[in-house]
Amino acid sequence: MALRGRRNRTRATDAPPATEGEDDGHRGHAGRLGAYAGRLGAPAGPLGAPAEAVRRRLRERGTGPVPVLLALAVTWIVFQALNDNFLSPRNLSVLSVDIVGTGMVAVGIVFVLLIGEIDLAVGSLAGLAGAVFASLNVNLGMPEWLAVLVAVLCGTAAGAVHGFSFARIGVPAFVVTLAGLLVWNGVMLYLLGPDSSITFSEDGLVATLTSRYFDSAVAVYGLAALCTAAYLLVSLHDRGRRAAAGMPCRPMGGIWARTALLALVSFSVVYVLGRFEGLPLALLIFLAVVVASDLLLRRTPYGRQVLALGGGAEAARRSGVDVARVRISVFMVSGTLAAVGGLFITSRLTSASQISGSGVLLINAIAAAVIGGTSLFGGRGSTWSALLGVLIIQSIGSGMALLGVEPPVQFMITGGVLFTAVVFDSLTRRSAESRGRF
Repeated sequence: MALRGRRNRTRATDAPPATEGEDDGHRGHAGRLGAYAGRLGAPAGPLGAPAEAVRRRLRERGTGPVPVLLALAVTWIVFQALNDNFLSPRNLSVLSVDIVGTGMVAVGIVFVLLIGEIDLAVGSLAGLAGAVFASLNVNLGMPEWLAVLVAVLCGTAAGAVHGFSFARIGVPAFVVTLAGLLVWNGVMLYLLGPDSSITFSEDGLVATLTSRYFDSAVAVYGLAALCTAAYLLVSLHDRGRRAAAGMPCRPMGGIWARTALLALVSFSVVYVLGRFEGLPLALLIFLAVVVASDLLLRRTPYGRQVLALGGGAEAARRSGVDVARVRISVFMVSGTLAAVGGLFITSRLTSASQISGSGVLLINAIAAAVIGGTSLFGGRGSTWSALLGVLIIQSIGSGMALLGVEPPVQFMITGGVLFTAVVFDSLTRRSAESRGRF
C-alpha cells in the first residue's frame, strides 16, 4: 500500500500482514509501519514506528481539538499573568454562566455549518424568543412555563421557514437567513414596544436558569463521579461491541487515560466553582445539550446523514439521504437552540431587550463554532467545537474587561482570532484536497 500523493514504488502485497489488536481506526496497521517509515526517511526502529503512526494519524484525521485547547491554555495563561483575578473562582464562575447563551446559539450553528451552509438569523431569533416570552408573561399574564414553550416553538417555526425556503424553493441560505435577520429583528422591536425592554420577575422560572447554583458538595462531586463512571461504561461497551464485530477498537490503556482525564477535569471544575457559589444550573444544562447533540450527530442515522450531506449533496442523495428533509431539520435545530440561547441571555439580564438579539451575538456564535474547529465548508466538526470556541471568545472578552480594554479593541481582537481560525480551516481543507480526502 503506497502513501497518498506519492509515486507507487512498491506493491501493496509487499507490506507485511497487519497485526491483530492494533487500534488505528483506518487501514494502516503496525505491520506496515516499517515500510512507511523508510519512505519518509524515518528510522523503522522502536522510535520510528510510533512517530510515523502519529504522522499518519495527523494526515488522515487532522489535529483535532489540540490547537483549540492550546489556544485556550495560552489565553488563560496570558490574562492570568496580566491580572491575578482572571482565574479566580469568582471570575471563572461568572465566565461559566456567560458562555451558556452564546454557546447554545453556537451549537445550533454547528448543525448548519456541517451541511456547508450558514444561518444569519440566529441572533434575531434569540432576541425574538426573549421578547415573545416577556410580552406573553408580563404583558398578557401567561404562565412562565407556557410562555417559555411558545418562545422556543417560535424559534423552531422560524427555522422551519428558513429551511423550507432553502431546501424546497431554492432560495440561497445566505439570502433567506439575511431576510430573516431583518424580519425577526423587526418583530422583536415591535413586541418590546416604545421602551425597547420588558423587565420580568427575578424569582421566576427564566431568571432561575442563570441564578441557581448547586452548593452541596455531596451532590456536585457525586455528579462528577457519575459522569465519569458513565463515560467509562459507555466506552467499555462500545469497545466490546466493536471487538465482537472484528472492527478496530480503542485499546484499554486509551480508555483508562481518557477516563482519568475526564475525572481530573470534572473534579477540578467542581472544586473551583464550589469555592465561589457552587455549580451553576445553566452550565449543567449547556453541557447536557452539548453531550446530547454530540450523541445525535455521532451515534444516530440522522447524524450520519447530516455529515454525509456536508460531504456532498449529490453523493448523499445517491446514497439514499432525503436531502431536503435533512436541510430543513438542521435549520429547525438552529432556530430552536437560538431561541433557547436567547432565553438564557434574557435570564442573565432579567429583562428582554435589543441586547439579546444584537449583531454581536451572531458574530460571536459563528466565531465560536469556527474557532472551535467546525469547518465553514461542511462535513467536519462537532458540538464540542461550540463549547471550546465559546470558551475562547468569552475568555478573551472577560480578560480584556478585567484589563479595562475598550470595546472597539475587543472587536478587533475577536475578529483577528476569527480570521486566523478561518485561514487555518481553509489551509486544512486545501491540504486534504491535495491528498484526495475530499
